Amino acid sequence: MTTTLIRNLAFALTVDGDDRVIRDAAVLVEGERIAAVGPSAEVEAAHPPDTVDEVLDGRRLGIVPGFVDAHVHLSETLSRAVFPDNLGTRAWVFHWAKPFYAHVGPEDERISVLLGTTEMLRCGTTCFLDMGSQHDAGITVQAAAEVGIRGATGRHAADVKPAEIPRGWTDEMVDHHFFPNAQAALEVLEDQVRRWDGYADGRIRCWVNIEGKEPCSPELHVGARALAERLGVGTTYHLATSIEEARVSERKYGLWPIERIDSLGGLGSNLVIAHGAAVKESEIPLLARNDTKVAFCPSTSLKLAKGATAIGKYPELRAGGVTVGLGTDGVSAAGNMNLMRQLYLVAGLFKDARLDANQIGAREALRMATIDGARALGRDGEIGSLEPGKRADFVLFDLDHFEWTPYDDPLQALVWSVSPASIAQTWVDGRPLYRDGRVVTVDEAALRVEARERAADIVRRAGLDRAAIPVTTTLYD
Repeated sequence: MTTTLIRNLAFALTVDGDDRVIRDAAVLVEGERIAAVGPSAEVEAAHPPDTVDEVLDGRRLGIVPGFVDAHVHLSETLSRAVFPDNLGTRAWVFHWAKPFYAHVGPEDERISVLLGTTEMLRCGTTCFLDMGSQHDAGITVQAAAEVGIRGATGRHAADVKPAEIPRGWTDEMVDHHFFPNAQAALEVLEDQVRRWDGYADGRIRCWVNIEGKEPCSPELHVGARALAERLGVGTTYHLATSIEEARVSERKYGLWPIERIDSLGGLGSNLVIAHGAAVKESEIPLLARNDTKVAFCPSTSLKLAKGATAIGKYPELRAGGVTVGLGTDGVSAAGNMNLMRQLYLVAGLFKDARLDANQIGAREALRMATIDGARALGRDGEIGSLEPGKRADFVLFDLDHFEWTPYDDPLQALVWSVSPASIAQTWVDGRPLYRDGRVVTVDEAALRVEARERAADIVRRAGLDRAAIPVTTTLYD
């Protein structure tokens, strides 16, 4: 087992139970885990440098836990800057995303996952929760394992087709995405979990993920969570994503989306709700009582007008005991896979919207991007903070970078001043996967060339380069 001592770090933001900030810190890595973290003098006294395999000088470095992306679409990475920015959520999904997905083949998807996960590592993200493959979970699982990142994924599934199939949807996509009923979908999803969960020595998990919302029946919503519980994994799906979705649900069922799922007995501790923008005060106790988690995607809310600042209850959710992690969503919804941008946004959106500087700030934002995201994924016992016994997933920042010159409080600097531009290294499982300006497990130059070619071909085949594509929708109304 290789041991590495990183000593004389300018600071360590531990995000432990006390949110300790350690100056002149040291971290000892033994194999895949953190063996010690504390002041350099204390760590070196217990673990003298001449007894370890490698000693790194952290004199102009700072360390934070790896970021956890609680909601992402890795199969969407080739769609960057393709969809216009005057779309609401439902038109975005039905008239733009679905046609794009319909023309993403298995090899396109593999390249998409490789591209997305390398971007994540460059941005300090060490673990993700992906909504699922458009084909087979094994594509995402194996590609992510190749890059070396940690994460969870699944396979796309729905069981309620729209009354009219929109332009751009292919028969093959419809047949693959929409099962004849919930039971048929759950049988395939169970097979995916049994085949792929625990891949790469447990670094990659496979969940019982479904699309959620209108394309999924009540039986599939409830059944996915129940199946996940039986298999010992999690489930995630889109719910309460916009006021339009909430109004459709209220008109059809007399209940808002979260109320409806709760009335069916579908909430639970292994469920992560993606977005959760349209939540009523009365629904917060329902989520808290069932320990259901929420993944908030600030950039997507801004781009698709989901209403985080107008109707969002994210501060109230946190105050009510609901775990809220941060997600980047897909690159066409949010524009990037930069979780540090979400960190910055969530620390400021509600201060400004509520005219209250005491709303979510830097400390809470960092927790949402790390330990709360880990808790949402059921992995807070192994990642999300810098503590002995946890996996060695962390980010080292170059403090000679202009973003850090000068600074006093490292937490304030991290959230308000800093971007991925000053990341020096990103480690997962005790390995520096991003260092010296490159992801070491992938030929990034060749990957980018192929990604550009495949993206252009998908857009052409999907017809998304034409003007006459709807920007509103009446599907599922």
